[in-house]
Amino acid sequence: MQLRVPHFAEAVRPTARTALAGPSLCMIAIAHSRGFGYYDKHTVMTQCMGEAEAKGLAAKTASRKLAHLPTTIKDRALLDIADALLARQDEIVRANEQDYASAEASGMPAAMLDRLLLDPGRIAAMAADVRTVAALPDPVGRVFDMRTLPNGLQVGKRRVPLGVIGTIYESRPNVTVDISVLCLKSGNAVILRSGKEALNSSLALARTLQEAASSAGVPEGAIQIIESTDRSVVNHMLRMNGLIDLIVPRGGADLIRFVVDNSSVPVVAGGIGVCHTYVDSSANLAKAVAIAYNAKVQRPTVCNALDTLIVHADIAERYLPAIAREWAGAGVEMHCDDTAMRLLNDVPSLKLAAATQEDWGKEFLSLVAAVKVVDSLDEALEHIERYSSGHSDAIVTEDETAAQRFLDEVDAACVYVNASTRFTDGGQFGLGAEVGISTQKLHARGPIGLEELTSYKWTIRGSGQVRP
Repeated sequence: MQLRVPHFAEAVRPTARTALAGPSLCMIAIAHSRGFGYYDKHTVMTQCMGEAEAKGLAAKTASRKLAHLPTTIKDRALLDIADALLARQDEIVRANEQDYASAEASGMPAAMLDRLLLDPGRIAAMAADVRTVAALPDPVGRVFDMRTLPNGLQVGKRRVPLGVIGTIYESRPNVTVDISVLCLKSGNAVILRSGKEALNSSLALARTLQEAASSAGVPEGAIQIIESTDRSVVNHMLRMNGLIDLIVPRGGADLIRFVVDNSSVPVVAGGIGVCHTYVDSSANLAKAVAIAYNAKVQRPTVCNALDTLIVHADIAERYLPAIAREWAGAGVEMHCDDTAMRLLNDVPSLKLAAATQEDWGKEFLSLVAAVKVVDSLDEALEHIERYSSGHSDAIVTEDETAAQRFLDEVDAACVYVNASTRFTDGGQFGLGAEVGISTQKLHARGPIGLEELTSYKWTIRGSGQVRP
């Protein structure tokens, strides 16, 4: 028997997908963009497509059913997932302890260790976020921009899932839950590829999600996790056009750059978070101290934490000693330009260092902040334009004109007036969770939630119209 396989897309047509849906099966026509070819049955059955493609095929099959799954089933699954996370908390923590001990012994930096850690409090927070997602409106099927044309045609757009989301992440086991539940609610299947440093934790979480979702009626294969730690799997996922519709990398700059540079599948990437807070000449002193303290200290190892503090010269003499004393109590080291250093040299018990050129535009992910004094709002805007990564930037001011200029002119995913950049987060924005924070402009920007995991199709209703 011979099988004619002209193109990979044909190899995963519905009949083939149905036959090969099991993720444990290692067989598929091997026609990745090779043009027309003929392969006998033995070749097709014995060519191992590898774990990534097997699970990609299962996810693609599941995505067809997920796209039309009733909201009631999806919400029931999410609530069951939240319950299961709490019920299996001890199992998840034990798995995480294995990962944490190995990572600590290997010398993993403190920022990464903090992201890796799961404890009962963080698991409870994850469960609460899942319940929030369950309570959100389902975007799938929502009709918008509907209008009637002069010829009587009713034209509009209808929200539809993207299909299969592939995500590649490092020491962030919480991503396993965040992305999976957002994909489930938005009708997308997901393929998870955790870094090896978080694999035990991610596998424990994924098993919990899979079992709870399946019991609630979610199609098998909707949530997939790659168990192989071979780096070649990542390369393969980035070439799985036809099975994966979108790749979302979550991790450091090197990982994100690699994915962007090597993927033939569309990518939504976040890049690094170099976040600025500018204290304007009209700023309320107490407010500015509280905002900068929170932005730097509340959780310094994450992408929305403050990296550079910019202070107007008119307020610097009063403001810098005040924030410096507060930061010193938390152990913050300040890398100061010449003006800031002169103003702080006589303040006792500070951790000061002279700023270097490398400090501007640096994501510290630690209790370190660069400090710059400027003579005007224009100079602050110029500095941010040059060094911002387009993630989150803030102004503290009581001058509405300055606030509006900042909102208008700063080109970032999230721009704040009188608030901490630590709010750049899907949960804080009311999205329940986030797939990631995009610093690009197509197709999503900022925290990626349910709506950003959908596209739309045009729907046209007529009554017999034909084009003249």
